[in-house]
Amino acid sequence: MIHLVLLSGGSGTRLWPLSNGARSKQFLKVLCDGDGGHVSMVQRVMSQVRRVPADLDVTIATCEQQRGSVERQVGGAYSLVLEPERRDTAPAIMLACAHLAWEQGAGEDDTVVVMPIDTFADQAYYDRVADLDEAVQAGVAELVLLGVEPTYPSEKYGYIVPASREGEAWPVGRFTEKPGEEEARELISRGALWNCGVFAFKLGYLTDVAARYLEAGSFEELRSRYGELPKISFDYEVVERASSVAVVPYAGTWKDLGTWNTLCEEMAEASSGRAVGAETCENTHVVNELGLPLVALGLADAVVVATPDGILVADKAASSQMKPYVGQVAESRPMCERRRWGTYRVIDSSAHPDGARSLTKELIIEAGRQLSYQRHARRAEMWTIVSGFGEVVLDGLTRQVRAGSVVSIRPGQLHAARAIEELHVIEVQVGDVLVEEDIERFGDFWEERERKGCC
Repeated sequence: MIHLVLLSGGSGTRLWPLSNGARSKQFLKVLCDGDGGHVSMVQRVMSQVRRVPADLDVTIATCEQQRGSVERQVGGAYSLVLEPERRDTAPAIMLACAHLAWEQGAGEDDTVVVMPIDTFADQAYYDRVADLDEAVQAGVAELVLLGVEPTYPSEKYGYIVPASREGEAWPVGRFTEKPGEEEARELISRGALWNCGVFAFKLGYLTDVAARYLEAGSFEELRSRYGELPKISFDYEVVERASSVAVVPYAGTWKDLGTWNTLCEEMAEASSGRAVGAETCENTHVVNELGLPLVALGLADAVVVATPDGILVADKAASSQMKPYVGQVAESRPMCERRRWGTYRVIDSSAHPDGARSLTKELIIEAGRQLSYQRHARRAEMWTIVSGFGEVVLDGLTRQVRAGSVVSIRPGQLHAARAIEELHVIEVQVGDVLVEEDIERFGDFWEERERKGCC
C-alpha cells in the first residue's frame, strides 16, 4: 500500500478577493469537469487520485479552518489530519507522518508520497505515484522527488538539477530556487526540472527526521507540542539537507493555478454572477458575487472580481504582482465565510466614541446543523431570528426560537444554536475586542446530550 498525503494549506491571497484565509483557492468551484459541471481544484485532484492504478491510502493534511470545506467537497475513504496552527510544509508533513505511524498503523518501510492538493495536471502526473513508490522501495535514494520537464524558462519555480539523466529515477546534483530568466534557460539546457513539491520516502525516514526536532510518545503529544517544530518549508528544512535524493521526471500538463492570469486559462466560464457586457471584452474574465449589478465594457486581457471581501480590477499579467497591494487594503478578517454549520457574512463593523466596537453578521445555519457550544471573554452578543425554526442553549438551558425571537448573550455565557428548519440570524457583537480568536469551544451540545441519552 502507498500512503498518499495531500497537503491543503495556504490562503491563496494571490487570488484575492475570491480567495482568502478562510476561503482558500483550492475549494473554489471555477474549473470544469468532463461533463461540463463546475468543480474545485480539490475535487478535480481527488477524482484523478481515485483513478490511479495503485493501492492508495489517502490522508489530507490541512488546518481547522479548512476542515469544513474538505468534508463538504471530498467523499469516500480518507484520513484527515488537522494542524493546530499553520507552520509551513515541514511540520505539516511531520504531523501527517506521525498520524500514519501512530493512528493509522502504517509500517516504517511503507512508502509515503506527499503532493499538493491544488495542482492542475494530467492524469499521468498522478499515475507517477506508482513510479515513485517503485524507486523508494528499490532504495534508489532516501528521498525521491517528482520533477516536471519545463516548457519555458520560468522565474516562479524552483529547479532540480540532476547529476545525470540515466534510468527511471535520476540522482539529484543540486537545487536552484527561482532563478532569473537567463539562468533558467541555462538550467533547462542542462536538463533541469521544475520542482513541483512532490516528495516520496519510507515512513521511518521521516519519523526519524521529526525525532531530531521533537521527541514524542504519541500523535497527540506531538500535536500538542506542534509549535516546537520549525516553521519552514519541507524543501528547505529536509530536501536540501538530505544526502541521498533522486528525481523521477514527468513530461505533461502541469500548472500552479495560484494567480489570476493562470487560473483564468482554466476557468469554466468567462463571466459569472450579476455581470453584463463581457461579450464586448477580449480575453477578460468577470466574477461578481455581490447583489449589485456589474458592467464591464471594452476591456482587454483583464480580470474583474467583486466579492464581499473587496473589488479587483487588474491586467491579467500584472495580477501576479498584487500581493503587496492587497496587504494595504484587505480586511484582517474575511467578510464572508463557509463553515461546517452554514455560512456567515459581515454586514457592518463600527467603532464608537466610548471605545466600544460593534460588528453585525448575518448567519445562515443549515437545517440539522448546529453552532458549537461556546463562550466569549471580551464580547456580548444579541441574536435576532429573522426566519426559520430551531433551538438555542444558554448555560445548559434550552428553548425554541423562531422568526422574531431575540436572544441576549453575556460575556462568558455558554451558548449555541441548532436549526430544525434553516435559521437566518442577525448577530450583533458588542465589546472592546471583536476577533474570531475570542472563542472557547466545548463540543456540540446536542450531539453530546444525545450521546449521554439525555432528553
